[in-house]
Amino acid sequence: MSSLLKVDNEIKTKVDAFRERITAEAEDLVANFFPKKLLELDHFLKDPIINITELKEIHSEINLTVPDPILLSNLHDGLEAQNAKKRKLEDGGTEDMVTGTKVFVMPGGMMKSNANLVDLIEKVKPEIRTLIEKCNTVKMWVQLLIPRIEDGNNFGVSIQEETVAELRTVEGEAASYLDQISRYYITRAKLVSKIAKYPHVEDYRRTVTEIDEKEYISLKIIVSELRNQYVTLHDMILKNIEKIKRPRSSNADALY
Repeated sequence: MSSLLKVDNEIKTKVDAFRERITAEAEDLVANFFPKKLLELDHFLKDPIINITELKEIHSEINLTVPDPILLSNLHDGLEAQNAKKRKLEDGGTEDMVTGTKVFVMPGGMMKSNANLVDLIEKVKPEIRTLIEKCNTVKMWVQLLIPRIEDGNNFGVSIQEETVAELRTVEGEAASYLDQISRYYITRAKLVSKIAKYPHVEDYRRTVTEIDEKEYISLKIIVSELRNQYVTLHDMILKNIEKIKRPRSSNADALY
């Protein structure tokens, strides 16, 4: 610590203890946790729940029946119904207004999510969160190992910076997986609402099954990417561990 800045000894002791704790935790993550987790995820990728070949098995039934057609009692009623679908515009023209079916309550109660996908998502989300948290710890460890800025002899420092950049990239990608899951739920909810309002349009129903299949495939890709990221980080840090821990071997006292 520079003598030009006065730091309370008690605070310095606590900071040093924090650094030591981060160092011990991060080194254990790289040496033990990362290889164990990559093997777990590789085993998970062989689980039958994520290897369904016939995607029809993950489809969820949409219990929204098509209402009976409205029978007109006379011609006058028909004209009123037809005129109700048109609105006069400012230029004198008309615009068709198709309002769809008014939905006050779902006939079968709450419309359930796709149970197959919900179960799989609940297994994948903790793995995403774990990767984000562990990457953050390792990133902090490497950042604390970066020495003070000096002219020359910065090859080891550049390796440290590249490692931090890779860890930050993995964090960002993992966070985007959580956003993807949220977008799936929102998109599906909007489509189910459309089906409730326009139950006679088959394309909305088919679109729901399409996004369910797409999400299932995406979840398998996410698990594969999580495994690959553990492999990449473990390999990268082990190959460069000497430069990461001692970026300036000839000036080790410059580390703070």
